[in-house]
Amino acid sequence: MSLIIYTDGASRGNPGRGGYGAILKWGEKEKELSGGFQMTTNNRMELLAVIKALEALTREQLEIQVFTDSEYVVNAVEKGWVFGWEKKNFAGKKNSDLWQRFLKLYRRHRIKLNWVKGHANNAMNNRCDVLATRAADGGNLERDEFFESEYYGQ
Repeated sequence: MSLIIYTDGASRGNPGRGGYGAILKWGEKEKELSGGFQMTTNNRMELLAVIKALEALTREQLEIQVFTDSEYVVNAVEKGWVFGWEKKNFAGKKNSDLWQRFLKLYRRHRIKLNWVKGHANNAMNNRCDVLATRAADGGNLERDEFFESEYYGQ
């Protein structure tokens, strides 16, 4: 049996407040994750949703199917772009902090990323969207310090 992960990210403005949502499903068991940030981008939240889901795992070498509506995340991995970026030390690439964090987790498992159409009739993707938007609109938003330092040049 493989682990199924559904993810979504949301932002209120790009950049703006943002949030991520993820659902981990193992058989009948489900776990929901979400969090929000004061200033970030949609792509960062899409990628962070996958990262947070993978960081929640306590075992390694799992077979995992990830479903996301982010073509950015799926294409970067499935078309091999991120591995080329890594070879060039992510020179000139946005979100290098998150991609490096993702690759460490990615290599611990056997992961297949799958694209699903967002805001369609995929109940799990829609639930992740609710988690992400609630987190973006909620209180106690975290600071995305890496993004803010790059965006504001501080």
